[in-house]
Amino acid sequence: MTTQQTPAPTTAESAWIRRYHPAVADAPRLICFPHAGGSASFYFPVAKELTPGIDVLVVQYPGRQERRREPLVDNVPELADRAFEELRHYADRPLYLFGHSMGATVAFEIARRFTAAGLPAPARLFASARRAPSRTRAERIHTRDDEGVIRELRKLSGTDDRVLGNEEIMRLALPAIRNDYKAVETYRAERGVTVDCPITVLTGDTDPNTTLDEAHAWAEHTTADCEVRSFPGGHFYLADRQREVLDTITARITGAAAVRG
Repeated sequence: MTTQQTPAPTTAESAWIRRYHPAVADAPRLICFPHAGGSASFYFPVAKELTPGIDVLVVQYPGRQERRREPLVDNVPELADRAFEELRHYADRPLYLFGHSMGATVAFEIARRFTAAGLPAPARLFASARRAPSRTRAERIHTRDDEGVIRELRKLSGTDDRVLGNEEIMRLALPAIRNDYKAVETYRAERGVTVDCPITVLTGDTDPNTTLDEAHAWAEHTTADCEVRSFPGGHFYLADRQREVLDTITARITGAAAVRG
């Protein structure tokens, strides 16, 4: 799970959905949601490792990579509404959602929309590097100047220093990064808002954006079970803990499949 992996040519299911590798028939589906400023290619290593036994689909938000000419969406509810209209067609088999950082918030809202539409709830939500939806902080990173946003990226260590030092690349990336920070920083969910699926919370033990208490608070947002797994590392702990993270995902998905069988 690094941003430096060069993806293979993508297969576009729609403008919103990428499938990097084919899966076996009737494989359970894992839908992945990128972090703030992120794009679908972030999850190419996940697709490479988990397929063909798991059908990995990745959401591509507007305004980045091949969708860079499309308008950005600066709020989570609209982003979730639009993505859900594409994803609702994939509920014909067990569906799992994985989101990192802002992606966890989007995945949570997507799970709510499945239930609201009378469709089967996802089999499990994997919420990575994000505090519970009702736990907010007075963050205004999206209002900072460019240097202020870049300082935040350096603090989180989610962007390669070669990229941060390349003015042309950063000039292209900053609008999407700032937009996504606005979306997640202005998002609000009431205490007691829940999804009807179990939640696995994954977090880095030194993540400045998510305390252990904020991670455990996800239990307030599900009618099912909630577990918290902590890994050594910061906000992008999964860059160094890819194997452990993927083993956790695989165990939860294959374990559920065995129970259904």
